[in-house]
Amino acid sequence: MTDISPTTTSPLRMVPEELDVLASKLEVCFSIDFTSRWSDLEFEELALRAFNAQFQHNPVYRRFCEGKNVVPTSITSWRHVPMVPTTAFRYLDLVTGGHSSVRMVFQTSGTTSTTLAPGRHLVSRPSLYHASLLSNFREHVLPDVEKIKFVSLIPSPAEMPHSSLSYMVGVAADTMSSGVQWFVDGEGVLNSTGLIKALNDAALAGEDVLLLGTAFAFVHWLDELAGRELRRLPPGSRIMETGGFKARARDITKEQLYKSLSMTVGLEPNRIVNEYGMTELLSQLYESHLTQPNELQAGHAPPPWLRVRALNPTTLEPVAENESGILAFFDLANLGSVCHVLTEDVGKVIDGRVHLEGRFPGAEPRGCSRAMDELMASSQVTRR
Repeated sequence: MTDISPTTTSPLRMVPEELDVLASKLEVCFSIDFTSRWSDLEFEELALRAFNAQFQHNPVYRRFCEGKNVVPTSITSWRHVPMVPTTAFRYLDLVTGGHSSVRMVFQTSGTTSTTLAPGRHLVSRPSLYHASLLSNFREHVLPDVEKIKFVSLIPSPAEMPHSSLSYMVGVAADTMSSGVQWFVDGEGVLNSTGLIKALNDAALAGEDVLLLGTAFAFVHWLDELAGRELRRLPPGSRIMETGGFKARARDITKEQLYKSLSMTVGLEPNRIVNEYGMTELLSQLYESHLTQPNELQAGHAPPPWLRVRALNPTTLEPVAENESGILAFFDLANLGSVCHVLTEDVGKVIDGRVHLEGRFPGAEPRGCSRAMDELMASSQVTRR
């Protein structure tokens, strides 16, 4: 994340009034208790308002939509709003409201190819992002406690200023932690000795902790421990794990990782929460059983302001509920960029929950490639 300091003009005056009104309404909606579920009609109304704002005030996206003969008055469902592939964030600055309103820049972690630029997401209203991430984090990671000690294997925002994940953890810690300790630096170096001491001290003091990390940060730490088990953490502790289970050097299954983590710190597997997110989406999805430890229902739950569909990778038409497809998200937290995002992730959507199956193998799915080609063809705008 990069802060862009304001000059003499308030950021709220830099965006069109109707966009600011909608953003303010969404902030209030995001902050409402999760038990207040959104009806399809409520979501539809806000989604179409968001599309109208993005069509009017995002010139790159507007040209893309016009090239597909889609304008706000021609559609009645968010499902028909043109989708932008995640690939587009590597090449285009998708800003709704103008570059002068941008306050933060998040970058993707890059790819194995040195020829591809990292994607970036320009954020013009941090308060909207905060409202989204905090209520969602509270619901799924800390539903039963006000504050807890954070012990992080995710680098701090100071160490990783362009990381949306680091920023998310930092904002959550500012609001919900009784203290936070960071044990991985910006170069990916793990302070294993300090981490072990922090966890053992918490165990001896009977202090609940939230241990956070990516899947392979945990894998590297467990490799260093070589089977060593630590003192059992207090039963109110929990773990938040994020990221995939495949890497260049090795793969690991989710079950293997969770079993090893459980044995190492003495927590039951149902105390582990999985977070699914990406730089291109400002909302996250969680798979959590903290409040219902005996529930067997799997899958990641989206927040009420996010809708997910599985699509045929060639036609981009919806598949049946029990079929796999590439995942498309309509995220109202993306008001400042583009809400309807087409990913390269594969999964099923069953009863509203997302069941992830990995990435589309090899090259981009043809539907994503076609959408990207149309977007690039419609745009003459380059990055600033």
